[in-house]
Amino acid sequence: MTPAMDLARVVVNVRGCCGERDAPVQPSRRSSWFLGVCAALFLASAAGTIVWCASMADMPGMAMPGGWTMSMAWMRMPDQTWLGAAALYLGMWTLMMVAMMLPSLVPALWRYRQAVADIDRGRRWGALGLLVSAGYFLVWAAQGAVSFPLGVAVAGAAMRWPALARAAPLGMAVVVLAAGALQVTPWKARHLGCCRGLRLVPPRADARSALRHGVRLGLHCGACCAGLTAVLLVAGLMDLAVMGAVTVAVTAERLAPAGARLARAVGAVLVAAGLFLLARAIFA
Repeated sequence: MTPAMDLARVVVNVRGCCGERDAPVQPSRRSSWFLGVCAALFLASAAGTIVWCASMADMPGMAMPGGWTMSMAWMRMPDQTWLGAAALYLGMWTLMMVAMMLPSLVPALWRYRQAVADIDRGRRWGALGLLVSAGYFLVWAAQGAVSFPLGVAVAGAAMRWPALARAAPLGMAVVVLAAGALQVTPWKARHLGCCRGLRLVPPRADARSALRHGVRLGLHCGACCAGLTAVLLVAGLMDLAVMGAVTVAVTAERLAPAGARLARAVGAVLVAAGLFLLARAIFA
């Protein structure tokens, strides 16, 4: 039995949000193909993200009052229009989200595959799986489309008003603290439960149901990751270490048996980090 088939056996036994387990299925060549495609997409998106971060790291940011540096992600190049800058940001944001979220999306795709197989023996799984993935990452792309103008507006305000720029480290500390507090709320737990066990047995294995399922899963996942996404935006949009830490946290919350406890542990770490940043901003 190949390693991909071993992984398939683990994926199909992921516990649902109601405490149920999917029926065991024997790993097959089709499951190995599915996991192989997911692995290839992850490696490609991760490589693209690393290249993007490396290219942005070669461009020094703008030193700001308060001892911090403005990220180049919120600026346009001298020969670039704002529309071009937004398109580049959105493309790289979506690529980054594929790399960060795909590991935790794979079990949900597998569960959908099993639901479709129950209806039409999986004859259209490939196309429907693509639609589920498209709906899921469409939600993340929409988040990028919202975050770019907000980031540009905040960056522009910080460049116009030095007092606001000096308050930015304090604002970052507050965001990190709020993200940590969000991790331990019932709201977070509810969305995390849906991300871990959202299961759909559609009335029909059709394109509309697949796309709706992907969007629904993306909305739950986006809400569940709201705090961690905010930390990524304010602390390390181009920092590979921060991206890696957020990816590990998101994946562990969804796949580890004690995901809810891990989410609370991540919240405790964020609160501690926020308090440290707050003290440094106040007493620096």
